[in-house]
Formats: sequence, C-alpha cells, structure tokens
Amino acid sequence: MDEQDRVAAFLAAHELSTPPAYRVLDLASELGEVAKEINESTGYGTDPEAVAVAEDELGDALFALLALCEAVDVDADAALDTALAKYEDRLDDAETPGSGE
Repeated sequence: MDEQDRVAAFLAAHELSTPPAYRVLDLASELGEVAKEINESTGYGTDPEAVAVAEDELGDALFALLALCEAVDVDADAALDTALAKYEDRLDDAETPGSGE
C-alpha cells in the first residue's frame, strides 16, 4: 500500500469525503502553516539559516495533497514521475528546473 492508498483508506474509514475545491482550500491552509513556521523560525527572513519546520506540519501538507490527488482521481506517483521527467528535460535544455515563464 502506498501513501495515497493509505490516505484514501483513512478518508474512507472516517467518512471524510469532500469535493476537490475543499481539498484545495485545505492544502492551501496547510501550506500556509508551513510558511508561517518558516517565517517565524527565520525571524521573517533575518536569519535564513534558522529554518525550522515541524514534521507534523509537513505531514499535514502531504496528507492534504494526497487527499486532493485522491479527490481528482490523479495517481500521485504517476504525477511525480511526470514532474521529475519535466524537470529533467528542463535541466537538459536550459540548465534550470524553472519553466522560465
């Protein structure tokens, strides 16, 4: 069982089905909590080396992302494979993973 399957099983077991739009809002909220921890741990950028993020906050964001993948019927592993191939191609072509757009 992979991580997405574990999240799907948890959602089903606890009857936590919700439309994708709410999954997106939850993901944004969880990423906001990660950003807040980073901002606060670095003194809002005054000490960039002091980055600290609690594992549970990253776990919450990962859970929310996997729940979104499940809600929109996207295989997270396949999506990651596609993204890695895209970044690899960009590095081969332009020596940067950014889209440049």
